[in-house]
Amino acid sequence: MTTRRAVIIGASHAGVQIAVGLRQEGWTGDIVLIGDESALPYQRPPLSKAYLANKCGVSELALRSEEFYAKQRIQLLDATVESIEPSAKHVVLGTGETLTYDNLALCTGARPRRLSIPGANLAGVHYLRTAADVTTLRAATTPGQRVVIVGGGYIGLETAASLRALGLEVTVLEAAGRVLERVTAPEVSTFFDRIHREEGVTIRTDASVEALGGEEQVREVVLATGETIPADIVIVGIGVEPNIDLASAAGLLIDDGIVIDDHARTSAPDILAAGDCASHDMARYGRRIRLESVPSAGEQAKAAAATICGKPKQIAALPWFWSDQYELKLQIAGLNTGYDEVVLSGDPARDRDFSCFYLRAGELIAADCINRPRDFMTSKQTITQQLPINRAELAHVGSA
Repeated sequence: MTTRRAVIIGASHAGVQIAVGLRQEGWTGDIVLIGDESALPYQRPPLSKAYLANKCGVSELALRSEEFYAKQRIQLLDATVESIEPSAKHVVLGTGETLTYDNLALCTGARPRRLSIPGANLAGVHYLRTAADVTTLRAATTPGQRVVIVGGGYIGLETAASLRALGLEVTVLEAAGRVLERVTAPEVSTFFDRIHREEGVTIRTDASVEALGGEEQVREVVLATGETIPADIVIVGIGVEPNIDLASAAGLLIDDGIVIDDHARTSAPDILAAGDCASHDMARYGRRIRLESVPSAGEQAKAAAATICGKPKQIAALPWFWSDQYELKLQIAGLNTGYDEVVLSGDPARDRDFSCFYLRAGELIAADCINRPRDFMTSKQTITQQLPINRAELAHVGSA
């Protein structure tokens, strides 16, 4: 009898979780986990935080040990995949070799959105996605250097905090009217704007970057107003794009990511997807959403593993996220899309801990909790179970 084989493309959080989940669900066949980095699969969130701040090495970020993969009979393959042939049920590797599969999981993740302006290819311009990216940046930094970060989202602000800890002079440029404008209420933006300024970061909003200047090495950032900002290093953090090229070329359905159903199945038989590359129609929010979140990647991966093993379980967990900046831990429960009211617990203009609760038609739909783990846990439960809330109680939940 031929041994069945599960092939997983992408060796990050989702890919590793599928491999682990397959063994937990009773899969006895082969598991091949393909990644294009030589290091053991590692955690990505600490890259812009502890790893950039030189508080840990890449080996400390490993998701599992080498011994674990060996014991679980999970083959780690350092390779690139050139194409997927669904009809033949095999993938073509960069070497030209083919690898057959019974089930295929796509965990191809996302890549940084690139700047498309004059000077974008100068030396000294960095993007942060892999350990190699951050290692290169870390080697290029020395205290006192002037760093300009393009983008005031979470990756930009986390990077700013880490570089300030290393003694660099940091300026954050955000094209919108406030930092974190796409994802938070104005009160939360105000809080992080204040915290970063107190830590010595210069924040410029309504700052549209038109070009990067320098001969071979970047030396300045040119704004649309004509103003120039000196820079020894430029870091770009303007979002990511899902890696869908393989899936698209193979004829899979794409809609801001690889379309999956509630069981992580794609539009092609025996092919599943999970993580930053996957787009899921979430009944809770009534729309298709691609979540860039480690917890969501894990949930989708668990569903994918169960589906492969013939034990389908739905992707239903509430989305949640986190961000570490300085000594602050932001924990986010739910998605705040469509909120019509916010209730604050604490003072974002003075405190270094507070919670922002998002309501829609009187129902709690999301919460941003800074150094308030109890508020976060309570919010997750309240949103998941759609429990009734009392505005006055919300305003005091964190103060005790």
